[in-house]
Amino acid sequence: MAQKLLIDMVGYTAAVIGIAMFVPQAVQMWRTKETKAVSLMTFLLTNIASLLWLTYGFLTNAKPVILVNSVAALLSFSIIYMKLRYKDKKIS
Repeated sequence: MAQKLLIDMVGYTAAVIGIAMFVPQAVQMWRTKETKAVSLMTFLLTNIASLLWLTYGFLTNAKPVILVNSVAALLSFSIIYMKLRYKDKKIS
């Protein structure tokens, strides 16, 4: 029982950190409308990876994997949307 709890704690800690790593970029882009420094290809690949990990999470019933990749895919998609919407232009 204690081992399962430890494993779950590691998984959920990784999930929180995995989600948190996208938030500053998304917030920065939303506030400034600046996207020049962001790689579209990186976030396209990140989104594909998140969707594949999400599929894996559902197939294996791995709740931390489902959690982090659901949110990561949404944040990554929002970054892709802003990258395409603002087209590398700086709005003063």
